[in-house]
Amino acid sequence: MQNAINLAYLAASVLFILGLIKLSHPRTAVFGNQLGAIGMLIAILATLLDRQIIQSGISGYVTIFAGLLVGGAIGATFALKVKMTSMPEMVALLNGFGGGASVLIAGAALHDATDPTLQLTVATVASAIIGSVTFWGSLVAIVKLQDLVSDKFSRFPGRQPLSAVVGLVCIALGLWVVNSPDSFAMYWILVVVSSILGLLLIMPIGGADMPVAVALLNSYSGLAAAAAGFVLSNNSLIITGSLVGASGIILSQIMCKAMNRSLANVLSGTVGGESAVGPSADSVYAGKVKSTSAEEVAMLFESARRVVIVPGYGLAVSQAQHAVRDLARLLEERGIEVEFAIHPVAGRMPGHMNVLLAEADVAYDKLKEMDEINPSFERTDVALVIGANDVVNPVARTDPKSPIAGMPILDVDKARTVVVIKRSLSPGFAGIPNPLFAADNSLMYFADGRKAITDLVTAVKEL
Repeated sequence: MQNAINLAYLAASVLFILGLIKLSHPRTAVFGNQLGAIGMLIAILATLLDRQIIQSGISGYVTIFAGLLVGGAIGATFALKVKMTSMPEMVALLNGFGGGASVLIAGAALHDATDPTLQLTVATVASAIIGSVTFWGSLVAIVKLQDLVSDKFSRFPGRQPLSAVVGLVCIALGLWVVNSPDSFAMYWILVVVSSILGLLLIMPIGGADMPVAVALLNSYSGLAAAAAGFVLSNNSLIITGSLVGASGIILSQIMCKAMNRSLANVLSGTVGGESAVGPSADSVYAGKVKSTSAEEVAMLFESARRVVIVPGYGLAVSQAQHAVRDLARLLEERGIEVEFAIHPVAGRMPGHMNVLLAEADVAYDKLKEMDEINPSFERTDVALVIGANDVVNPVARTDPKSPIAGMPILDVDKARTVVVIKRSLSPGFAGIPNPLFAADNSLMYFADGRKAITDLVTAVKEL
């Protein structure tokens, strides 16, 4: 029986790896997700056949299936009800639940152990620290994504030395638990202190860095799961957690590269909330901003041969992805080449814009990554920017003192005409004005994203 269970875990692990491979390309992402789901089903069934669970009798299975029923109902409800704009918060919440589950599993295993081994105690300490940081850090990320806490409020003098001290206390308490595993109360003290560490680590991270924070917390949840796997001696959990942890770290590094920043710089929270350095908005915009209307933009489209649409968080907030799809198809029917320029950190989580546009059935081959699309802006007639700010701010190239200096951006300012759809001239997460909005080749279309695109569709049809 145990050999069959181990083979099932191996099969599940292989499916997880294949699923990750398929997730690397939009065309195969759905199939990859299905492979992962099948692998998880196999892992669950194999776990239910574990000898220890069988020995627990009917009552044990009743508890397990009750948990599956309740958890499945909650998960299905969230999946059906959550808005696409709230998907980053949903991902952060799932990361937090993973970390919290690891803490509870490790605590229960330590409580029931009669003669705990060194592997069990060390893995239990790792689960407690990483899981607690993940759980509370994820809750902080959710609160900050909802703009319920100001970045300035979450920054206070001495936060970094305090975090270092709390981290050292966690290590000391962890050593205590390893040396005295019978002191069960000390485990929960470790959990409390680690929770404080999670708050201190994630609280100073600004809104501009939230895509990295979400990816990093995803990695933490995987590492916590791997540690819980060592606690339970469960090979499938170890492999799965390691895959999630590794992929999360890789994704975090990709996000950092896209912002020309180090992971340590992100964790220190030096962008996205501090006072901006540079000229004031009045000096950048005064007398230079030119507003436009749907009819004028439609006339630009009439003479255009190539249009590049740049989606940003404003598109997600206004739920304009379906209207944007309709506009793109309408322009293509008139012989205009249309592509979408995707910045790696546009939105509030990695791949946010890809998910939104895929939901609206925008063709995968129309979504172009930054490195691929940038050389083509010079031959683009109209660049239509929808709610993006920092990722199109040319200051990143021109001002070495700017908070976003060196950050790779979409070169929309090189297009012949730039139309920016925004509700106002408010700054992005970096808190600095964007001279693109006042450039000679730029027009500002002040409106809600979905209403603006809907009006554009109507105006184009009337030409």
